[in-house]
Amino acid sequence: MTKKKTSLKDLLLVHELAFILLILLVASMGAISIHLQNKSSQESTRISSIVQEVQQTRGDLYRQMKELFDAYFLKDIEARDEYNNFTRIVEAHFTQLHKIAEGEAEKTAINDLHAGYKAFVAETSSLFDKQSDISGEELKKILNTDLEAGLFHRYEKLLAHTEKLLNEKQAELDHKIEDSKRKANYLLFTPLILAVLLLIFSRIFLKRAIVKPIEDVLKATAEISAGNLNHKAPEESIAELASLSRAINDMAEQLIISQESLVRTEKQAAQGLLVPMLAHNIRNPLASIRATAQVLDDPALDKETRESLKDIINTVDRLERWTGALLAYLHPLKPQPVMTSVKEIVEGALQPLQQKLDAKSIKLILPNWSALRAAANDRIFTDQHLLEQVVYNLVLNAIDASNKLGQIEITLNMHSNSFDLGIIDNGTGMPFTPDPSAISAPTTKRFGTGIGIPFAFKVCDALGGSLQFANNATGGTIITIILPKIIELND
Repeated sequence: MTKKKTSLKDLLLVHELAFILLILLVASMGAISIHLQNKSSQESTRISSIVQEVQQTRGDLYRQMKELFDAYFLKDIEARDEYNNFTRIVEAHFTQLHKIAEGEAEKTAINDLHAGYKAFVAETSSLFDKQSDISGEELKKILNTDLEAGLFHRYEKLLAHTEKLLNEKQAELDHKIEDSKRKANYLLFTPLILAVLLLIFSRIFLKRAIVKPIEDVLKATAEISAGNLNHKAPEESIAELASLSRAINDMAEQLIISQESLVRTEKQAAQGLLVPMLAHNIRNPLASIRATAQVLDDPALDKETRESLKDIINTVDRLERWTGALLAYLHPLKPQPVMTSVKEIVEGALQPLQQKLDAKSIKLILPNWSALRAAANDRIFTDQHLLEQVVYNLVLNAIDASNKLGQIEITLNMHSNSFDLGIIDNGTGMPFTPDPSAISAPTTKRFGTGIGIPFAFKVCDALGGSLQFANNATGGTIITIILPKIIELND
């Protein structure tokens, strides 16, 4: 299967999508970085709020202790109200702490701290009611030993544990922030590296897929314009440039055809001027030679002399035929079909060649005419004279190509509407492939004109058939004339 070529539009679309993806990647990295920073900032703010609230509960707890001392030692009557006010403030701090606490460890620490505070409040609140019943020594023991060394010390331990937990959280958060900053730096360099790689890839790709093919196309057009029409533009590139290369190659092929047609026309024009003059100058002496030979042909002459005169007449007739064929080749053929048989055509073509066959002692194998005549199967409606000239030229070529004691076989296959006439020799074979469009063919004969085969092509085409050449497996050439039994005449 032919590989589908990539279109320039598709390549541009891919590059545009690549740049869009790069932009989206940069935007995504920026958004992720901002999100991480915001999250870290919110976490830091939350931990700071917890630390602040915890510190405030500690300060208000000290103020509550002070109000208790003021009530006992300074007899401050407003100490109880201030104490209760601080209790409400501390409870508000704990309410806030419960709201902003996250994670099991934080909530457990806040709950323990709150429970310790509640135990402190429950113990100290009862002291206000026992103020008149407690002696000085007992009061000192309660305030210094029980409260300060007991409840307050326990609360301080819970407070220290909470602060330690929060410090660990803050240290962990700081580590995450540093790690995020480090990753963000790497992420910021990633789009830059991708952009550089995309730029390098685009440059290399554009050079290979566009610039280089364009240079090849320009080189091809320069070669073609210089006259080298066989030069081909490479078609291995993107679809648009490949189409352009194909168009240039097609143009070059059309120019070759036009050039060959022009050369053929010029040669035909030159031959059209030269051949009639040569034919006129040849035919007059030939007519005189033939007339003289006929006059000299006297029954009183000896047998050898009379055979020589007949040879002269046959040679003149053959030259006349050749001149007529040459003239016919240079002008449009107008077949004049008659009802005839393949046997008559073949025998008419072979009669002038008998001397050449005898000279080389060539064995000639003919079709079984008797069987064909009995079956009335070799009757055809065609131009006998033109087809006879074709067979004459082709058998003459076979004789010239054959060695002495060689063999030439003529075969005939009759079909319902057509027939195949074959000429098979065991000579040296053809060193070239005949071109039906050529006005002349290469020739191996010393004095050959090279128009026998082109004339045969032209006659077969005019008679509605074809002419085929093939190499014989045992050496030599196989020529096949394929023609209809009845040709159709155009008005």
